[in-house]
Formats: sequence, structure tokens, C-alpha cells
Amino acid sequence: MDLALHAQNALAVLSGSFVGFSLALIGGGGSILAVPLLLYVVGVKSPHLAIGTSALSVAVNAFANLVPHSRAGNVRWGQAVVFAAAGVIGALLGSTAGKLVDGQRLLSLFALLMLVVAFLMVRPKRPAAGPVCEGRVCLIRLALIGCAAGLLAGFFGIGGGFLIVPGLILATGMDILHAIGTSLVSVGSFGLATALNYAASGLVEWRIALLFIGGGVAGGWIGAAVAQRLARRRAALNWVFAAAIVAVAVFMLAKNAGAAA
Repeated sequence: MDLALHAQNALAVLSGSFVGFSLALIGGGGSILAVPLLLYVVGVKSPHLAIGTSALSVAVNAFANLVPHSRAGNVRWGQAVVFAAAGVIGALLGSTAGKLVDGQRLLSLFALLMLVVAFLMVRPKRPAAGPVCEGRVCLIRLALIGCAAGLLAGFFGIGGGFLIVPGLILATGMDILHAIGTSLVSVGSFGLATALNYAASGLVEWRIALLFIGGGVAGGWIGAAVAQRLARRRAALNWVFAAAIVAVAVFMLAKNAGAAA
């Protein structure tokens, strides 16, 4: 194994650790940096390869985080299954469309999405629970919103938690804690559907994905260990992380503009 491969392996583990640490420390939004890290730090060859590889990592992280939420009773399984099942259809359609889009154009759109995520991270208000929805109307709303969220998640190869959590609240009226726990079923399902679709086209770097996932698990443990100590500074951490996302998004837009020139 040559030095360059050793270096790439180390960078994959470190990048995964950073994403896992961020997710454990601040919650949603951390995985949005997986694609640019894979591209510009790890050195994955193409945007589509980075998106396919990232989607697999996102799925594994979501399912791993689902376990403690499920044990705590924060997952409403019936609603989670309906939302995720409809969303998987959307994710397959979205990821199929994403593979057809030019890689550089897809990265520009991804950078714009990063700016939206950064804004949502620092919004002063979180979505509040509404009237509890039950019966057929609730199922239809879950399916429609789930499919729309899956479509966007599949197109960009992201978990889509920043869409899924408010989507679940809008569709069912559940509280924020249950929405976060329930959302992980969809985040994992959307990521897995996208990853399998990309893998069918040979667009997943399996070695890098495994190293990235391993780093993410280790980073998640560290992040969870320090999260309690920094709980009072969560708002400040969100601002710092949002600023980092904006900086990376601007870099991606500038780089793509230079490549197009």
C-alpha cells in the first residue's frame, strides 16, 4: 500500500470523525459537510461518487443513532414507517435524477442547499407541535410530505433531517423530541435507498465509505461525551458551525464558477 493511499485512508477516518462529532454535538446539519469533505479533503474523484459514498455513511449513522432514541421511547414507529416508505420512493426518484445532472452543476445546487441549512440552523424558533392528526387524512399527509422530503434527500444524497423533522410535525402534530427520534428512520431509509441506487451505477467508494463510517462512530462517541458539558453553549456552537457551512458553500460556488469560466 503506497503512501498516498495511507494518507487518503487517514483523511477518510478523520473526516468521518469530524462529521460524527458534529452530529453528536449539535444534532441536525452535521452531515451536510460529508460531501465537500469527501471531495476536497479525502480526494474522491467525482461529485457523484462523493454523493453516493456520503449517502451510505449518512444511513449508517442515522440507524446507529436510532437505537438510543428507540430505547428512550422517542420513536413513533407507525408514523415513521409510513413517512419513510413514501420517502424511499421519492429518494429513488430523486437519486435517479441526481445521477443524470452534470456533476459541477449538482455541486453548485448542493452549495446553495448548504446556505439554506446554515440559515435553518440559526433560526431563533423551532417548529412547534400543532393539532394532533389522526386517521386517513394523517396518513395522506405523512405520505405526501415524506415523498417530497425523500425526493430532495435522494437528489442531493443527504439525510434530510432538517426537512423531515418539521415535516413530521406538520403532518402529525407530534412534539419536537418525538419528531427527532422518528425522523431517524427516514434519514436512514432515504440514505440507504440513495446509496443503493448510486451503488447500482458503481458510484460508491466502498473502502472510503467504511473508513468514513468508522471515523464517524468514533467521532460520535467523543461528541456525545462532550455534548453535556457544552450544552449551555449550544446556540453559539450552532452559529460557529453555520458559519463554517457558509464558508464551505461559498468556496464550492467560487470553485465551480472558476471551473466553468
